[in-house]
Amino acid sequence: MPPCAVLSFLLSVTPPAPGAEPVRVGGDTSVRVERLGEEGWRSGVFAVTTPLPEGYPRPTPPGAVEIKTHPVVRRAEVDGAAAGADGAFWPLFRHIQSRGIEMTSPVEMDYHGMRPGGAPEGEGWTMSFLYRHRDQGPTGVEGRVEVADLPALTVLALGVAGEGRGPAMVEAYERASAWLEEHPEWSVAGDVRTLQYNGPSVPSRRKWSELQVPIRPSAVD
Repeated sequence: MPPCAVLSFLLSVTPPAPGAEPVRVGGDTSVRVERLGEEGWRSGVFAVTTPLPEGYPRPTPPGAVEIKTHPVVRRAEVDGAAAGADGAFWPLFRHIQSRGIEMTSPVEMDYHGMRPGGAPEGEGWTMSFLYRHRDQGPTGVEGRVEVADLPALTVLALGVAGEGRGPAMVEAYERASAWLEEHPEWSVAGDVRTLQYNGPSVPSRRKWSELQVPIRPSAVD
């Protein structure tokens, strides 16, 4: 392999630092993200007005495919397999209220056992609210809520217009699977996640979401 090709390959499998600017690797290469005030983000008609956790990378705009790395984040989690979305949301909301923690964006959903190349249904899911700062409260279990630190995570992120579920996410999952097949230099390193950046007051057509697949360079497998 020529030296320039070796350098290009090494750069292509170097994950961004936690919280650094995401690297665009596919999809719509022209779509842009800009600051909205001091803590928000905007991309076309889509906007995120709720603050992200400290050090969290900016959202991936709808239509784009990016690689980015999340820092360690403290989050409150509820296993929603037997509870349903409402049964997971309200315990989390009451938890952050009890600790005086303001709502952050996004709401994270982890789909256990769901990975590109495997069964798309998965084996259950977890809903999480993120702490703005890790020192806002201790880890541990409080009723149905578990507070834990999620380690730093490099992901393939696909920006999605609309709700964090349904046909748009199925299509994003298929695009993620195709991208990974075309880029064997990256390996799947965890379960599929979705991120929902907007609350119920935002119309569905303007909601900003993401599908993420944790990845790592194949050379470390």
